[in-house]
Amino acid sequence: MRDMPSHPNRRLAAATCLITGHLLGLAHAVQAAPSADSALSLGSSTVTARQDGALRTASIMTSVDFIGPELLRQQPAQYSWELFRRVPGVMLTEFGQGTTSGKLSFRGFNGEGEINAVKLLIDGIPSNSNDGNMPYLDMLFPLQLEGIEVVRGTNDPRYGLYNIAGNVDMHTRTGGDYRTARLRYGSYDTREAQLASGIEDDALSQNYFIGYQTSDGYRDHASADRLSLSGKWFYTPQTADWRLGLTLRHYQAEAEEPGYLSREDARRSPRRSYPLSATDQGERRMNQLAVHFEQALAPDLSLTAKTWLNTLDDDRWVRFSASQAQQQRTTEEVHYGARGALTYRPEVSWLDDLALEAGLDTEQQRNESERYLTASRRPLRQTRDQRFDLNTYGAYVQAVIQPVPSVKVIPAYRVDRIAGDFTDELAGADYDLNDYGTLEQPKISLVYTPDPRLSLYGNWGRTFQIGTGAAAYKVPPRTTDLAPSINDGWEVGLTFRPAGWIDGRIAYWEQVASDEVRRKLNDPSGESENLGQTRRWGYDAQLNLYPGDRVSVWLAHSWQFSEIEKPDPSLPTSAGKSIDHVPERLYSAGASYQATGALELSAWLNGQTDYYLERENRQPQYGGYVLLNLGAAYQVSETVAVDLQLKNLTDRDYEYVWWDGAQSLHAPGDGRALYAGLTLDF
Repeated sequence: MRDMPSHPNRRLAAATCLITGHLLGLAHAVQAAPSADSALSLGSSTVTARQDGALRTASIMTSVDFIGPELLRQQPAQYSWELFRRVPGVMLTEFGQGTTSGKLSFRGFNGEGEINAVKLLIDGIPSNSNDGNMPYLDMLFPLQLEGIEVVRGTNDPRYGLYNIAGNVDMHTRTGGDYRTARLRYGSYDTREAQLASGIEDDALSQNYFIGYQTSDGYRDHASADRLSLSGKWFYTPQTADWRLGLTLRHYQAEAEEPGYLSREDARRSPRRSYPLSATDQGERRMNQLAVHFEQALAPDLSLTAKTWLNTLDDDRWVRFSASQAQQQRTTEEVHYGARGALTYRPEVSWLDDLALEAGLDTEQQRNESERYLTASRRPLRQTRDQRFDLNTYGAYVQAVIQPVPSVKVIPAYRVDRIAGDFTDELAGADYDLNDYGTLEQPKISLVYTPDPRLSLYGNWGRTFQIGTGAAAYKVPPRTTDLAPSINDGWEVGLTFRPAGWIDGRIAYWEQVASDEVRRKLNDPSGESENLGQTRRWGYDAQLNLYPGDRVSVWLAHSWQFSEIEKPDPSLPTSAGKSIDHVPERLYSAGASYQATGALELSAWLNGQTDYYLERENRQPQYGGYVLLNLGAAYQVSETVAVDLQLKNLTDRDYEYVWWDGAQSLHAPGDGRALYAGLTLDF
């Protein structure tokens, strides 16, 4: 992450101009066609085609998937990142280490925590930690979700920090009159209770949720207890054109860590935990407070605004191998910010539709990171005591231009500025942030829908990556400013709906990053290392089938490739090698069958190929698997339903593996497991 490229890819720019001109030419030839849209949905979606308020994601993004609530609420998920098994092209990294259980990633970025490339939002509120990880995802349980929205690619101007490969927005229930309780019991003495309630009158909607889960875990020394509470209140006066909302969330968890095994032990005794991990565990507390505001300032002008406060307190005691001492890792973060957008929809006689949007946002971080060498959780010596602020300021503009209903052109431009300072309390020294300058991010998207059954789309955009933790600051021996890593990406694809019983997507994408950096995950000072110029590319294929009223089938296959094109001079042997922990294929498939009016049967599988453990690709590959799952749900009455879920039907051995520089360390995944659930509506 040293020298910023002075120009975007010229061939791509020329191609974009050619495509733009071609689509605009087609626009004049088309007299009447459906509105251009390239988003896909799995399950029913509550997203509606609003003609006021902020621009809908489906109307401005081109590679979007929506996952409906019925595909989420009955899944037996220990943590919410597991819900993304149903999302095409998403990779899950399953650490299986207590509160550090797993995470999601996509577009050729791994989930190791080295480079966190996905912006997480909860009801539109930024929810990443400083290092870009997603601990706030654990706050959500399936029963409180209304849907998941996944935006892949580099063309979304609404977000800056962490929005390298795309973003994910978790939508929770808002409004409605309901009271639903869900009880679940299953393998490894897993017990779970969820209670969700919605109360809505003429002006005020209230939504409440409480969830509790406890489990012994598949492996020894892997028990976990989790509690989540939330409340949402939205007030909309009947005679007014504004809405005000308040959301509150609290989460706390305590979980043991089973640690890692050798390759041989992981195969012989996957449920084992070494004595060296006997006192490893994690404790996590999180809170989120947010205020939402919307107002129609005029018939063609609307305002949306959000402000928020996130707090994270995390303690983790971990010992990775016998050659290392136990560490206590303490993190305290306070993040707050605000964002607002004005959306203007003027009437233009010579355009079918036009919308303009401008937004401002800021994210402020106050972070503390401490580490200690410990023995059985008793502190011996402090090895890190860091205090650092990181503040981002961003602005964007975008337009949705429809010359005719079948053609949509979406140009956008975003800028970000970064400020902050760093204090090393152990050294008694202060350091400045790298001067990253003004981060300019042009973007453009095109959609052409000549027929209701077909949409062709293309996009190009630029995003950025900066250092996290100490790596964002000029900490000696580094005394000169590092430039950000600039990520240029593009995509072409088509979505098709040739009949009411079938829809899908085929796409090709690329992303090239200049001087990419990655965190040194076990580094006492929290530093990063240069990976070099990288290129990622791949293909996405999705297919949803509805051959009858009773049957639905879905299939997805993603090919993703990664390469270190120009390595850091300190490791020239990594040139042309694959980035670690990136499997080349991700695939999933499933089917559901409504056997009777009350009984639904389902089956689904997930799989991936092996990956390399390090950037020189010298060690053997690991991590491939295919997991098959079965489910059955029976509606006993209008208010009572029961379900069974059988995970990993074939009891397939699978694992997460990493390389510590001397050996491979293995964390086996869960074996066959059966879960029974009872859902009550009252």
